[in-house]
Amino acid sequence: MKFDPILTRALRLARRGKFGEAIHHLESEVVRYHNSFIYYYIVGVLCLRAGDFGGALTYLKRAREIRMQDPQVLLGMAVLFLRRGDTDRALDIYLEVLDKDGHNRIAQKALNGIRKYSGTDDFALWIESGKLTRFYPPLPKLPPRIALVSLGVLAFIVLGGGMLLKFNIIPLPFKSVSPRDGYAGSALERGELQTPVQISGSYRYILTKDQVVDTYNKARSLFTELRDEAARVELNRIIESNASEAIKNKARLLMSYLEVPGFDTLKDRFSYATVAGDPGLYRDCHVIWRGMAADIDAGESATAFDFLVGYDTHRTLEGKVPVFFNFSVAVNPEKPLEVLGRVIPVVTGDGQGIEVHLEGIALYQSGIPDAR
Repeated sequence: MKFDPILTRALRLARRGKFGEAIHHLESEVVRYHNSFIYYYIVGVLCLRAGDFGGALTYLKRAREIRMQDPQVLLGMAVLFLRRGDTDRALDIYLEVLDKDGHNRIAQKALNGIRKYSGTDDFALWIESGKLTRFYPPLPKLPPRIALVSLGVLAFIVLGGGMLLKFNIIPLPFKSVSPRDGYAGSALERGELQTPVQISGSYRYILTKDQVVDTYNKARSLFTELRDEAARVELNRIIESNASEAIKNKARLLMSYLEVPGFDTLKDRFSYATVAGDPGLYRDCHVIWRGMAADIDAGESATAFDFLVGYDTHRTLEGKVPVFFNFSVAVNPEKPLEVLGRVIPVVTGDGQGIEVHLEGIALYQSGIPDAR
């Protein structure tokens, strides 16, 4: 991973054990890194290693709000709960990490320690022994510095090789490969190109043969550009259209490779008005909307509320959207919030229309006392 000079300097200071200096260096740049997951993650881990557990909680919670399911952030939250003796919360999070990464060695070691010491007289001694540092999430690694001579040699090889390739003096040894799984096998085959539409049936979108092929290929192109939500819209259009079942199945397969975004990785953002205009087309798309929460129903394992989209300024209400989180999350009804959620089209009570619901993925609101 490449880092800018500010993050690079902080990581180099950390490598020399100068955690306090690294934290001070980064905290002065907090405005620059608004909504940057890697920034909040690095500062959170630095605070852990510096013994500033309050600061670690603040920064790791913010990182988790941006990427709710990131295993490294979960490791940081778990060790903080473990430090204050909340073994149940720590245990739940470590199990969640293993559910996402079954070979995570830090989570496995932490679970072994909890099973060994929890409920015994040695638990407090174990916590205070300093051994919990083994369970801290890692700082990102910087690439090794390369000597200038080596860089010069490398540049000569690259440039020289490029000239040889350009003039066909040496053949190209390999073809470029898409960086994303699922792309190579998603290309339409000859038979699919010959019969891309179905003749009979009832469909939401009626497309010509060329439109089916063009829409599908557009989705593939967006997929390679990591624009998953825009790709999902085109794939939904294919699935809800008169495209052949073979092409629809390829669309569903390609859709299975789309990833859940975070606050910092969502590239295409659809407004409430856009989604409400055709909820079916945006089925399962991820959106980030800002507003206020009302009628909050918070439980131990789930949270639901009515999301007043656009009402964060108390001037315009774009719409009221039911939001459901399948985990507990604190919500302050007096403060604006941002919700990252998955669009769920739901038939209205009278059966005459479709309304928008959201499955909550992550939530950002200043002043939230706890991330779970």
